[in-house]
Amino acid sequence: MAPLPEGFTYAQWSAVYNALSFGIAGMGSATVFFWLQLGNVTKNYRTALTITGIVTFIATYHYFRIFNSWVAAFNVSNKNGGDYEVSLTGEPFNDAYRYVDWLLTVPLLLIELILVMKLPAEQTSSLSWNLGLASALMVAFGYPGEIQNDLSQRWLWWGLAMVPFLYVVGTLLVGLGEATAKQGETVAPLVASARMLTAVSWCTYPFVYLIKMSGLAGTAATTYEQIGYSVADVTAKAVFGVFIWAIAAEKSRLEEEGKLL
Repeated sequence: MAPLPEGFTYAQWSAVYNALSFGIAGMGSATVFFWLQLGNVTKNYRTALTITGIVTFIATYHYFRIFNSWVAAFNVSNKNGGDYEVSLTGEPFNDAYRYVDWLLTVPLLLIELILVMKLPAEQTSSLSWNLGLASALMVAFGYPGEIQNDLSQRWLWWGLAMVPFLYVVGTLLVGLGEATAKQGETVAPLVASARMLTAVSWCTYPFVYLIKMSGLAGTAATTYEQIGYSVADVTAKAVFGVFIWAIAAEKSRLEEEGKLL
């Protein structure tokens, strides 16, 4: 991991501090909600909802670790009144937690969507493997570039990561269209919204990745990167999970009423 740059203002430090705190609160509360809802959906959708909770639970843990690492990397003091002064302690800020988190949770995000759609067994297996492996490759390709200061290397790894990324997003936006249309009148819009939310939130990541390649550097680049990733994570995991719960709840209701085809 690259050392943090010198010169953070209190506003920059506080903005990242609050963004990481927001990640902990969002992921943690989502985990509690999803697992409390397990008894309110039928057996067919409990695995998907359980995985949804596992995703946000893993993210909560990693956000705690990132938050603690961020706090440990700085001294924040105010000795004579006025503005707070921020200085580095020399402790490393371990941002690799994000990539460990993504490697575990990104394939699960796609699998939970496939499971809640209740597709034929062969299609479920095929999509789970293809999308899961593609998303894992995307994360694995992204990390070597993230820790590079050499712009040419960052562009190389970004380009490699975009190949599986485009495959996954293409499958979400186009490949699952026919299967979504068969979900039923009240369920199909929810599935379509979940697919669109995933695609849009995922598109945030490559642009955040580009911040340090756009000419922006130093403390500003680190601040924007941390905030951008945090907002994207909460959207892609906690908010997306709410759609998974809504789909499971609606399909459970229809099944109980005997209306699901």
